[in-house]
Formats: sequence, structure tokens, C-alpha cells
Amino acid sequence: MGTDIHGFIECRWDRRLDEDDRSRHGAIDLAHLYNGRSYVAFGSLFGVRDTTSFHPLADHRGLPPDVSRETLADFGSWGSDASGASWITWAELEAADWDENANEVDDCVHEYRRTPGGTWETHGRNSGLTRFAELSGHTDHQTLHHAGRTYSEGTEWPDGDRLFRIGRLRRKDAVPDRDWAAVWSVMRTLANLHGDEGVRLVVWFDG
Repeated sequence: MGTDIHGFIECRWDRRLDEDDRSRHGAIDLAHLYNGRSYVAFGSLFGVRDTTSFHPLADHRGLPPDVSRETLADFGSWGSDASGASWITWAELEAADWDENANEVDDCVHEYRRTPGGTWETHGRNSGLTRFAELSGHTDHQTLHHAGRTYSEGTEWPDGDRLFRIGRLRRKDAVPDRDWAAVWSVMRTLANLHGDEGVRLVVWFDG
């Protein structure tokens, strides 16, 4: 059984309002922006599923005491299936060290592609396994999918403008923009209106 993420981006008006009026509102359901199931991302952000690769940015904080009515209603509809609730502000996400390396070598082989400027850019994890099998000489499914357990950190297989390497993820590779860009874009836009601390992502998990 897999684990899925659910939640809301919440915002709060801080400008020109009395303290009692500064309630949170559910701006958009996370399901409209993200539908992936990356356990290394869940772990890096919230300490769920992958609990060893990174120290999570917001580890099991629970629902915030001023959670919005929209979020609370959706969370309640999951009953006992909901777990791992947490939240993180846009200010915290902006302040995170996205170049931080993981605590351990990744099980997956990393594929890089050469950019027009000659640098190597991360393309994927366990991507291009057919070609990796040819380069490494392995055909065993377990070895191919968990090459980081077989080869030492830094082992490389050059392939022209492509490179396969055993190494550690950076936090930004664990939570790639290609998957999370829509979430960040909405939070950034709302933060321009409500302030970095006035916008947060509240999440929970099932499974």
C-alpha cells in the first residue's frame, strides 16, 4: 500500500486588520498542484516514509492551532486514515538550504545530461536503466534499481553527453521543481500579497 499526500495552501491577511481578524483561509487544495508520490520528497519536507536521507524541514508538527476551516474539514474527512500532519511557511521554504547533500548515498543511480554550457545537470534517478544496464553489464532487476547498494559513492559510467553516477541527492533533487513548481509558484504569489509568514502549506498523509 502506498502513501499519498494531501493538504491545503493557507493564507492570512495581515495588512490593515485587527488581530482578531487575522484568521487563516484555505486558498487552494494541494491536489490541484501536486499529485506525485515521492517518498524522498515526503521525507525531506515532512519526515514521512524516507526518514534517513535528510533531516526534515517540518517534521510531524501536527495541524497548526489556527488551522483554516477548509483544511480542518478536509482533514477530518479522512478520519483514522490521516497521519503525519505538518505545516511549513513560505518563509521557511525560502530559507532552506536546497543544495544540502543527503546524509547517505542514494540507492538509485543518478543520470546527468550535459548542458550547452558544458556542465552536468541532474536528469533523473533510475532513469535510462536500459542504457545503464548496457554500460554496467548488469541485468539483475535488484542490482539495476538499487545500484547504490552495490557500487561505492562516486562510481561513474560516462556515455557521451550523458553520465550515470552513484552519489548523494541534494535537497533540491529530492524535491525537484519539475514536480513542485506549481506549489511553489502559488505560495510565492500569495506571499507577495500576504507576506512570507502569512502563507503556509498544511499537509497530512494516508497509507
